[in-house]
Amino acid sequence: MAVAVDNFVVSPRRKRGPEPRSPRPNYPPGSAQEMETAGGATPSPLPAPHPAVAPLAFLLGKWRGEGEGSFPTIAPFRYGEELLFSHHPSKPVISYTQRTWKAASGEPMHAESGYWRPRPDGSIEVVIAQSTGLSEVQVSPSRLLVGSSIAGYAHFWGQLESAPLVKLRFICCSTSHLTSRKQLKKMQKGSYDAEKKTVTLQSELVGNASKVKQITRDFQVVNGELSYVVQMETNTTSLQQHLKAILKKN
Repeated sequence: MAVAVDNFVVSPRRKRGPEPRSPRPNYPPGSAQEMETAGGATPSPLPAPHPAVAPLAFLLGKWRGEGEGSFPTIAPFRYGEELLFSHHPSKPVISYTQRTWKAASGEPMHAESGYWRPRPDGSIEVVIAQSTGLSEVQVSPSRLLVGSSIAGYAHFWGQLESAPLVKLRFICCSTSHLTSRKQLKKMQKGSYDAEKKTVTLQSELVGNASKVKQITRDFQVVNGELSYVVQMETNTTSLQQHLKAILKKN
C-alpha cells in the first residue's frame, strides 16, 4: 500500500528474491571441473586427455543401464549397473569403477575397480579387483621380464602403489607363470580399436580363484550406447556367456 507523506507518495520497498541460478553442469565426480564448479567458479572447457589415453576417450564418463546374467550353475538374473571411466590429463591411465544392483529391489550386488593403461601398439594393460576376491590381469607380454623371479614381477606392478595387491601377486603367482614369452601371450591379452570403438580383454590369469580359469570381456560403443559381453570358463564349464548389458552415458 502506498503512503502519502507531505504530498509525496511513498511505496513500500519490495524484497528482492534470490537470482535464478543456471543449471549446474554434470561433470564426473572428483574431476577438476566438478570441484571448480562446486566452488562457484565458472567451469573451464574440458582439457584434452593424455595422448596415450586419447584412443579410448570414447569410454570416458559415467554410464548407466541394465544387464542380464546367466550360467549353468546359477539361476538367470537381471541387474542395474553403473560404470565410471575417469581420467586426469597428466596421467596415461584410466581409472575404472563398476557397481551393480538387483533390478527389482535395488539391493547392491557386485562391485569392482581397477586401472586401464592403453599402449601405442593397440594393446592394453588392465588390472581389475572384484568384490568377490578375484583379481584379473591383462598386460602386454613385452612389458614383463621372461624368466624373472616373483620379486621382479611384484616390483613391476609396484606402480599400483597398493601393498595388498602386491601381496596378492606373491600368493597367486609363481615363477612357472613367467617361464616363456609364449605362455605369457596365452595367459594375458588385451587390445583396443579406436576407430571401431571396441575393447577386448582376455584374462587366463585370475588371482585368488580356485574355480575360475578364464574371463573375457568385449566392449563396444555404437550410437552413444556402451554394450559389453562377459564370458567365463570354470573347472566344470567351458567358456560361455555369463553377463551382457547395454549402458547409456549419464
